[in-house]
Amino acid sequence: MCDAIRSMLNEEVVFDTGTPIVYIGTLVDVTDHTLVLIDADMHDCRLGHANPEEYIAKTHAVGVHVNRRRIAVMRKAVISISRLADIVKD
Repeated sequence: MCDAIRSMLNEEVVFDTGTPIVYIGTLVDVTDHTLVLIDADMHDCRLGHANPEEYIAKTHAVGVHVNRRRIAVMRKAVISISRLADIVKD
């Protein structure tokens, strides 16, 4: 799995967490315990009208709303990782 994640280094990615919190940004580092994003958006979908899928699709269309220059996300909090470019719009 680590090689699959490392293949996304320096690309914009989406971390799905299984919660209303979504992380979107450029993956720059992978460690045993963290995944590090720069120029990132940490978004809690409970604070808006869009569910995580809608928010990710909007971000794909308009670009990342950067609210964190750098963020380390605990790997155990992430249930899936995908390239932002791979998001399918309806």
